[in-house]
Amino acid sequence: MRIAVVNDLMMAVEALRRIVLSVPGYELAWVARDGAEAVEKCAGDPPDVVLMDLIMPVMDGVEATRRIMKASPCAILVVTATVSGNSSLVFEAMGHGALDAVNTPALGAGGRLEGGEALLAKIATIRKLIGKTGDSRHRAGRHIPQPPPETLVPPLVAIGASTGGPRALADLLAGLPEGFGRPVVIVQHVDEQFASGMAAWLNEQTPLDVRTAPEGCRPEAGTALLAGTNDHLVLSRDRTLHYTPDPVDFPYRPSVDVFFRSVAAHWPRRGVAVLLTGMGRDGAEGLMALRRAGWHTIAQDEASSVVYGMPRAAAEIGAAAQVLPIQEIAQALIRRHP
Repeated sequence: MRIAVVNDLMMAVEALRRIVLSVPGYELAWVARDGAEAVEKCAGDPPDVVLMDLIMPVMDGVEATRRIMKASPCAILVVTATVSGNSSLVFEAMGHGALDAVNTPALGAGGRLEGGEALLAKIATIRKLIGKTGDSRHRAGRHIPQPPPETLVPPLVAIGASTGGPRALADLLAGLPEGFGRPVVIVQHVDEQFASGMAAWLNEQTPLDVRTAPEGCRPEAGTALLAGTNDHLVLSRDRTLHYTPDPVDFPYRPSVDVFFRSVAAHWPRRGVAVLLTGMGRDGAEGLMALRRAGWHTIAQDEASSVVYGMPRAAAEIGAAAQVLPIQEIAQALIRRHP
């Protein structure tokens, strides 16, 4: 796997180079010293993965990510001095298509590398995602239990997103009015170390109350709950949310498919499910389960998606009743459930 490094600090470049070359089968594709150089090199020699710094001269990592994903898209992992300290920039980069973020490893005393394990774990996960092909074990054919009869429980809005999701979620949630009388639950492929930061960032951009979903909570009207751990978020029969490590072999964590299927089984009133921009197929089969259970289903369109993978998969199997640009999805939710 060819990995490129974008960083203006020589010590950081050396640390990243050593870590990349420590794994058999990994090779250093090239090094860029700023975002503008990275955009140019990606166009001429696209790597499998880009390790993208955020704070650089000439062009920062957020703008470089935006331009690369528009002109020559590839997998981008943000590698920054402090993920928590640069959380707003991290979410901007993820909104433009970066897959994940991790702290920059450091060369310690005597040349010892510190933080390399976390970086390699992120790269390994991305390798599974970009190399993933259809797996029949996670595709159609599972029996989806019919939801119980409708009660006074309000319709739920269930949302799944991945690559480019933070920006898409911000645009969608910003379009919902104060007093939106439906509970919202979101599964975004995001590491638990900055899930709470993402919830806080989204909370600033919508009148809804956005927060991470605590174990055992119930979705409530006017609240948007975001999956907050690397385990899968699932809805139980008593309409409480829980985290589970199973299935352990899913490369997407938390999985939209796992969440959507649990909602199809246990939420007692038909609502609306939305599948936004993202790489791969996660969420497509779950969206189909919800449509078969009588839910209204929406997939983001290609033009407004950073990566048209997950919504494309849903559209191709007929899981989406509507395919809409991100700018129209909030109004579609309001029209169905004002």
